[in-house]
Amino acid sequence: MLKKKIILRIGTGIIVLLVIIDIIGSFYFYHLAISRNEKDFLQENEDLEVSAEALSEMLDGNWRGWVRKQNFETWKMTSFDDLNLQGYYLPAKQETNKTVIFAHGYLGRGLDMGMFGQYYYEQLGYNMFTADLRGHGESEGDYIGFGWHDRIDYVDWINQVIEKQGKDAEIVLHGVSMGAATVLMASGEKLPNNVKAIVADSPYTSVYDMFDYQMGRMFHLPAFPLLPSTSLVSKMRAGYGLREASAVKQVKKAEVPILYIHGNADTFVPTRMSEELYDQTNSPKELITFDGAGHGEAFVTHKENYIENLNRFLETYLPQ
Repeated sequence: MLKKKIILRIGTGIIVLLVIIDIIGSFYFYHLAISRNEKDFLQENEDLEVSAEALSEMLDGNWRGWVRKQNFETWKMTSFDDLNLQGYYLPAKQETNKTVIFAHGYLGRGLDMGMFGQYYYEQLGYNMFTADLRGHGESEGDYIGFGWHDRIDYVDWINQVIEKQGKDAEIVLHGVSMGAATVLMASGEKLPNNVKAIVADSPYTSVYDMFDYQMGRMFHLPAFPLLPSTSLVSKMRAGYGLREASAVKQVKKAEVPILYIHGNADTFVPTRMSEELYDQTNSPKELITFDGAGHGEAFVTHKENYIENLNRFLETYLPQ
């Protein structure tokens, strides 16, 4: 009898210890990935290494000088949960009803999308709008939304663009990485008919799937039990659960045509995620993959082909 009690106490102690470790780990992982702070753990991530060509363009491309020279209007907005958000609007050289609304990637800023915006503005003649997502840039927020709450923010930004441009405005949403997930998550909301097309470059299926993949790849850890616990912490602190934040769930409801773009050499967000999203999308859809392209770099490494497919898609749904 005494032996059984000792075994029971030891077993209970081990379970309690494991629960404590899981709780500590979930708060740590929330702080690491979701809380707004410096993300040093990404600095030496091999999955984020890009080709020399892409790195040169991203860091020193002439689009950066182009952005600095533009007279962007600064727009302000208060979100549904009382955060002050900031966006940037650039009217086209010649009046047009066509506008591209950009969404940037993890740890980026709205004006980083100038790399794409320069083409839309200079070659296609579009108005351009981009925003700092919550928890980024000049926008408030002590957590990163990974597109989930941002989807509601983007519906509000879309309505501001329509108010600016008028009821005949025609809009394309274009996002990269987390920004791609953001516009896909927005696709499942009740969007104005003015939104004619969506371009999603290197999106993930859901925040849970993305973390599951990264936990295995970066930390060599299984998803259970740490990821469900982290999801609970995220629900308490950021107001959303990791499974809840699903682009797959949203594209099933989408009515807007979607162009998926992904590099076949992307090891940060695997290509299979775009393939799954494509399969689950019920609106008109296309999927273009680029051989040898890493995460979000196809616009640089395969620019001519990228632009050719982009133009064809836009001409179908936003004809000149």
